[in-house]
Amino acid sequence: MTTTALALVELGAVLFALGMLGRVAVHFGMSPIPLYLLGGLVFGHGGFIELHAAIEFGHVAGEIGVVLLLLLLGLEYTAAELVTGLRRSWAAGLFDLVANATPGVVVALLLGWGAVGAVTMGGVTYISSSGIVAKVLNDLGRLGNRETPVILSILVFEDLAMAVYLPILTTMLAGLSLLAGMKALAIALVTVTVVLVVALRYGRYVSALIDSPDNEVFLLKLLGAALLVAGAASSLNVSAAVGAFLLGIAISGSTAHEAAKLLEPLRDLFAAMFFVAFGLNTDPTAIPPVLGWAIALALITVATKVATGWWAASRQGIARMGRARAGAALVARGEFSIVIAGLAVGMTTVGKELAALASAYVLLMAVLGPVAARVVEPVIRFGLNRTRTEAI
Repeated sequence: MTTTALALVELGAVLFALGMLGRVAVHFGMSPIPLYLLGGLVFGHGGFIELHAAIEFGHVAGEIGVVLLLLLLGLEYTAAELVTGLRRSWAAGLFDLVANATPGVVVALLLGWGAVGAVTMGGVTYISSSGIVAKVLNDLGRLGNRETPVILSILVFEDLAMAVYLPILTTMLAGLSLLAGMKALAIALVTVTVVLVVALRYGRYVSALIDSPDNEVFLLKLLGAALLVAGAASSLNVSAAVGAFLLGIAISGSTAHEAAKLLEPLRDLFAAMFFVAFGLNTDPTAIPPVLGWAIALALITVATKVATGWWAASRQGIARMGRARAGAALVARGEFSIVIAGLAVGMTTVGKELAALASAYVLLMAVLGPVAARVVEPVIRFGLNRTRTEAI
């Protein structure tokens, strides 16, 4: 079989398998992310069958998947909503950062991974999966609930925190000096500020430049702009993902709505390849030694995320059930945690172990998140009814 034919067969098999895995996930009402990761583990380095062509394609497709994931997330917000959400959620955002990054930092230090490993794992355990959270809220019909703006405000804070965090992490991973790190952070902050100002004052011009009545032209301009901005951001030591997110914020109104509809199928395809590609590059034999740590982290950070949502919702005067729903909705980790771990894979000493721990952790949290969101109401009702019965 020729190289081209083999590549087509492998890619076809991977895509078909993704479709089957997605169907299983839909049937059980869960996120497909853990199944995609498992599929990558089975057919990647150290798996049952190593698909070389799929691994090569998956790397580029995965990068595009990250760009599309964050671009679509940015399209959901306007710059004004971002600024308002940041003002309202800064206290809850700081609580979220400390409570959920600390467990990852502590575990990395206990494992002897040093400062770089600690900063990396802190990011992995800190940030919730915006994609999974949005899907769960939509599936459960909670988008109009009173606690939903609180949830979205925390997610916005986390996304903006990533714009600061990722340049610091990439600088540390590259082994650059403190001066170079401060320069990268300054560039990132200036870039974020400029984009937000442009989005607030001149967003309509950005939308007009991208917009087109012809879907083909619209898609080409939109995808081209996203990749250009992502590449430019990456060259400035700002994450490509954050660059795409900021472009999404700059596009507003009906243009943003049409762009989201047009990009959703592409986003789903390339995002699936991103999770598979991460699994393909993770050695499954490295997971058992860190599985105990992953379970411990999962249990701790479920509690810290629930506490974050509960406290943030209570500050807005939301009732007990709404507080519980807010906390449970934030549990899931996914795309950003994998992006962060993916950056660290190239670390010469602990990259493989860290990737294995992150994979196991995200597998657990991507399953626990949607489950927690679904069962929180009956659990709280049972607890309230039992309390009333005991009182009588």
